[in-house]
Amino acid sequence: MNKFKIFSLALVATTSVVKAQDIKEARKAIDAEQFQKAKSLLKSIIKAKPSDGEANFVLGNIYLNQTVVDSAKIYYLNGIEASDKKNLNYIGLGQIDLDNKNTAAAQANFGLATKDMKRKDVDEYIYIGKAYMNSVNPDYNSAITSLKRALLIEPQNATALLTIGDAYYGANNQNEAYKAYRDAFTADPTLLRAKMQLGVLLKGAKSYDEAIKAFNEVIAINPNYGPVYRELAETYYKWGRNKPSTSKVNMQNAITNYEKYLSLTDYSLDSKMRHADFLILVKDYKNLESVANKMIAEDKVNPRIYRYLGYSAYENGNIDVALKSLEDYVKVPSNKVIAKDYLYLGFAKIKKGTAADGTVEAGAFEAGLTDIKKAVAMEPLAVEDLGDFGKELFTKKQYNQAAAIYELSTNNTDQKNYLNDNVYYGISIFYANANKDKTAIDAAGLAKADAAFDRVLVASPTYDEAYLYKGRINNLLEKDDLIIKNYEEYVAKTTAKGAEELAKPATVKKIVEAYNAIGASYANTDKAKAIEYFNKSLVLDPANTYAAQSVKALK
Repeated sequence: MNKFKIFSLALVATTSVVKAQDIKEARKAIDAEQFQKAKSLLKSIIKAKPSDGEANFVLGNIYLNQTVVDSAKIYYLNGIEASDKKNLNYIGLGQIDLDNKNTAAAQANFGLATKDMKRKDVDEYIYIGKAYMNSVNPDYNSAITSLKRALLIEPQNATALLTIGDAYYGANNQNEAYKAYRDAFTADPTLLRAKMQLGVLLKGAKSYDEAIKAFNEVIAINPNYGPVYRELAETYYKWGRNKPSTSKVNMQNAITNYEKYLSLTDYSLDSKMRHADFLILVKDYKNLESVANKMIAEDKVNPRIYRYLGYSAYENGNIDVALKSLEDYVKVPSNKVIAKDYLYLGFAKIKKGTAADGTVEAGAFEAGLTDIKKAVAMEPLAVEDLGDFGKELFTKKQYNQAAAIYELSTNNTDQKNYLNDNVYYGISIFYANANKDKTAIDAAGLAKADAAFDRVLVASPTYDEAYLYKGRINNLLEKDDLIIKNYEEYVAKTTAKGAEELAKPATVKKIVEAYNAIGASYANTDKAKAIEYFNKSLVLDPANTYAAQSVKALK
């Protein structure tokens, strides 16, 4: 579904021409995602006519969409006391029930909303369908059932067709969604959101160039229709992510279109926060830090701003600002803390404890790792953001710390970096032990590294370097049988690649390493075999001192 929930655009007959015009303008503002403007219009209606149940309901929907539940409920309850269309407000209360997973209460409220409907009324069924979709616990099938009731009464109702298109889209029924959106636009060619949604379907199918064409068709009809620029921004962003070669151009196009979208909506704090969320997606942290500081100057109350400041300050190297912002944010129980908050807080603590030479103070690392673990516990796929941080530690030769980071993601097969993280985990443990005295070697850790490369080979059987590292790991553990087995496997797999691969200096060096390790493993049990392998090394590298001295010692 779209990132922002969309309210019904159905117009209802009223007794007041002025009020009808205001409601129509409020709905147009909602569709354009100009929520601040819509709020002002609706509050004016309610002030002029407190008994207007419909205005209370629509205003409550805006607040509920923005997760300001207390305000939403106030307007719904006010609307129930009204004399005009008070029944709609039961639908709003029903959505709150759905959000709280109280389906029985929701259905009871929906029953109150529909019990006095006239034979040709459809708005209640449309709003109920939207309530099922817009809930934090969406039920698309129930939404479809309600919307079909509306379409039985009025088959060409454009709003009902648009809304059932959204329901089908949410239920992953792309064919029915396409048909519904197409029929909605045919029924009402002014309903640009229906035409825009055809592009959204193409975006979801990763047909990015076709989606952009579809969105440009909407712009050709009305260049001031704001939401289409948001869809363009998200399309360019996804195109850039899925095709890295286009990333630079597409990310800039994403930012340009999002700024255009903002210029056509209200510059409320809420819209600026949506902008901040988008800047995080496109990794424009320099701009994000500037936006966050401006928001703080305007509104020192909303704590979410400090999340944005924390993220951007960390990415821009302002670690002290990042630490203070994120610590202040997560310590407040009423703040809605997400996994990324703890992730960045953990990164900041570790970065704060990192010396100029790259070494990390143990206490700082453990404190940071604790927060990172909290993030992973909240959202297991948070491990997808650990790779670059682990690699940075690895590059600075902080191998034990890198291994501790990568270990968090090595068993999560659903995450996109599963293969790469297991490779780096195994290599990190190997290098952490490579130069240690035998008495100081972490045998348990090396066993985990060996198991990581087993996982690598299951995920990617052609990753032959895994056998090389398994040979090296078992060399440190002095397990002769496994040294021989894994190095021989590496040689066999590499030889099968042909003469071109075998001619590479880097490959020759690794095969010589394998022959020497196998020779050393045979030295105490089969001298002839040992000499055979050391001689193989000398064929490839006649100046190899270790092989030459070993042959001499064994004869």
